Amino acid sequence: MEFTLNNGVTIPALGLGVFQSPPEQTTAAVEAALAAGYRHIDTAAAYGNEREVGDGIRRSGPDRPDVFIETKVWVSDYGHDQTLHAWKKAAGKLGTDYLDLFILHQPAPDRFEKTIAAYKALETLLADGRVRAIGVSNFMPHHLEELLAATDVVPAVNQIEVHPYFAQPAVQAADAVNGILTQAWSPIGGITFYPGWGENRRNVMEEPAIAAVGNAHGKTPAQVMLRWHLQQGRSAIPKSTNPARISENFNVFDFELSSDELAAIDALDTGVRNGPDPDEARPERFAMVIPEA
Repeated sequence: MEFTLNNGVTIPALGLGVFQSPPEQTTAAVEAALAAGYRHIDTAAAYGNEREVGDGIRRSGPDRPDVFIETKVWVSDYGHDQTLHAWKKAAGKLGTDYLDLFILHQPAPDRFEKTIAAYKALETLLADGRVRAIGVSNFMPHHLEELLAATDVVPAVNQIEVHPYFAQPAVQAADAVNGILTQAWSPIGGITFYPGWGENRRNVMEEPAIAAVGNAHGKTPAQVMLRWHLQQGRSAIPKSTNPARISENFNVFDFELSSDELAAIDALDTGVRNGPDPDEARPERFAMVIPEA
């Protein structure tokens, strides 16, 4: 299953995410994903595992043009020239001479002029053929409005936190109006139960309403949630380093949720964000230096 981006490039609907995947486990995870049928890998400079993603792709069967590689620019590399150099760092670590999708990791509203300059660098990379599509991550509607007013190319993708407990309908609507594909990070609610991420989290994997839908189809809660995303037109990038779970997460193309089942999952939205607030300045985190290739 693929989606067509607003510039005509196609993107596999389901990808492997590697957020919080330790570098020493990432190569094997990528190899397992490609063996299971994935053709889309999502990483980021800030994850510290781009090099291992590249290793996993090279060790696997598919040729480079058959694997859709997505990565992200970190805030410390925002600014026009800095972001052009960020592409060199990412491409060098990934071992490729082009990226399929290159996106800004955060809106960083406390330095939005640098965000705009970084995005203009993405436009340059797109025009030069060094990337096939460009986009953003964690942009709220007001961030998109400011960005669109100051730049020429509409983002192809906006990667945001989306799972049944936090669906962000206003952001999804803003994306849709502008022809931007919504891509879900934490699509199976991982951020609701990562150890140490927060206290008193509800584990969406244990949600009875989702279990009931899964039982009706002979599918796991994770598979139900991923199917929910795909049927509603979202790309999703579930993370795992477990080969069995990686394979399980890809086995979602042989069943369909009814409109009532989709509505039951929609009804779980709490409106409560579990990840970082994109409007919150995090100067210490934003200052993290991304190593050279």
